[in-house]
Order: sequence, then C-alpha cells, then structure tokens
Amino acid sequence: MQAVLTGDIISSQSSNDWQQELINVLNAYGAEPNEWELFRGDSFQLELNAEQALAAAIHIKAAIKTFSELDVRIAIGLGDKNYNAPKVTQSNGSAFVHSGTAFDTIKKNTLVLKSDNTEFDTTINLMLSLATLTMDLWPPVTAAIIKTQLEQPQLNQTELSELMGKAQSAISKALSRAGYTEITRLIQYYTETLKKH
Repeated sequence: MQAVLTGDIISSQSSNDWQQELINVLNAYGAEPNEWELFRGDSFQLELNAEQALAAAIHIKAAIKTFSELDVRIAIGLGDKNYNAPKVTQSNGSAFVHSGTAFDTIKKNTLVLKSDNTEFDTTINLMLSLATLTMDLWPPVTAAIIKTQLEQPQLNQTELSELMGKAQSAISKALSRAGYTEITRLIQYYTETLKKH
C-alpha cells in the first residue's frame, strides 16, 4: 500500500523562507521529481510508504509551523499505484485519487485522510481533527522542538536541549504543551491499525 500526500502552504505569500525548509523535509522521504514535487508555487505532492505517511505529514507541519503566520493543509491518500510516471504529479492509482479527493474536501481541518476503508477513515479523521486543535496552535519555537525531536527520536530531552541550545526544562514544557507524547501515540496507533487492515 502506498500513500500520497497532497498539500499547500497557508499564507505562503507572507514569506519565501519556507521553501527550502519544505524541500529539506521532502528529501528525507524521497527523491524529486519521482517521489515528490513542488507545483503551483505553494503546493506539493509526496509519495511514500503508507506506514510513514502520518509521521511525514506531522513532520512537514512542524517544519512549516517554525515560520510564524504559516501553516499547511495536507490530505493523505492511501491505496495503490497503477501508473508510474517520471514525475509524481503525473503518476496514478487509488492513492493519488484518494489524496486529491480528500484535498478538495478540506475545509477547516488542516490534516485529513482517505482510503478504501471508511471505518478506518472515520476513526483516524476524528483523531486528526482533535490532534490539529493543538498542532495548528504550535508557536514557531515549539514547532522547531517538535521537528527536531521527530528527526532525532533517539535523543532524550537532555541531549535535545544540548543540540538546540535550550534549557532542558524549556524543552520538557514545550513537548508537553505541544502534545508530543499523544502525537507519537497517534502515529503508533495509525501504523498498527494500518497493518491490521
């Protein structure tokens, strides 16, 4: 099973600095243009293994939220890939169709998912709508801490504080306020449930 993330940057005109940050994150999950591509100036598409999809979406969100005023909308489509083009935006399959359909229906939620399994979608989307209540409010400093912790999950809070040059107490408070433990549990639930389906 493949996943396709379709997204766009909210309030992208307020800054151009986000582009390189987004490219760095996308490069961690694949190669351009076969697995990811930027298009229309502030939109992107990324194809990757379905198990990585939610973690990647939250990673992208944390990276974009390091810029004040900015946010990102992401639709995750799960399914197959039946046409492999040189550019990801020209490939096709149910994962691509689901991602596009879900993206077109995004309203207030900034993170949605669509697959062939309605029951799975309903549960995950409820969880995502609750998670984004917190994630949408991450200030840039908190988003930077979350992004670094997602990129270096093996680091404990002391090591993270040394890496980022911040007090360990500040790291601890930021991760707690940002709901980091709950977000990692959500990612774990998503990957475990995905395996069952």
